[in-house]
Amino acid sequence: MSQTPRHVAIIMDGNGRWAEARGLGRLEGHHAGAASVRTITTRARERGVESLTLFAFSTENWNRPKGEVRGLWRLLIDFLKTELPTLIKNQIGLRLLGDPDAIPPLALRTLNSVINRSQKNTRMTLNLALNYGAKDEILQAMRRLSEAGEPFDEAHLEKRLYTAGQAPVDLLIRTGGEHRLSNFLLWQSAYAELLFSDILWPDFDAAAFDDALTEYAKRERRFGRTGAQIRGEL
Repeated sequence: MSQTPRHVAIIMDGNGRWAEARGLGRLEGHHAGAASVRTITTRARERGVESLTLFAFSTENWNRPKGEVRGLWRLLIDFLKTELPTLIKNQIGLRLLGDPDAIPPLALRTLNSVINRSQKNTRMTLNLALNYGAKDEILQAMRRLSEAGEPFDEAHLEKRLYTAGQAPVDLLIRTGGEHRLSNFLLWQSAYAELLFSDILWPDFDAAAFDDALTEYAKRERRFGRTGAQIRGEL
């Protein structure tokens, strides 16, 4: 098995708890988490990951305090403007996973601008899951299949998902000590290796990412076959 997964997905959990433990406001935790996004994106690119998907804002996150929600979108705008030169330099293309309709107009314009300016970058794809929910994604894909009169099979459905053209998720990491998928990439992660880390997202650094890849490399991915088959003994 290849040591490096083609597609890594991360549920970035723990920003608020990180801040509260230090007597800080929750938004300060999100700012600290943005630094980890920069670190892990760079490290994933260095390690040869083809697609990195980060769960940044779920469809359920609208239920958070309004001030925190506004602050998260402002943080996204600032982050995108700051990181565009780095994305270009490292040949990383940005892609949106999620329903754009509810995204605030300025955030959406900034996001689309960075997506357009980085679309020719092919060394790695950075997917930002924003206003994203996996059940909604699958339902929307099924509606589009029905409207187009296309067959209801795996191949056609996958072409209608936000991740069309990308490899399935090989490794799904959740930081912050929680052990659930939270409606994240349910279809794409059907055969993903799951890794749950107690490290809060702002403390999840390049070494922690490398440890996750080392753990992934130890796993035997059988896809219904036996271990003997995988090892070439049968």
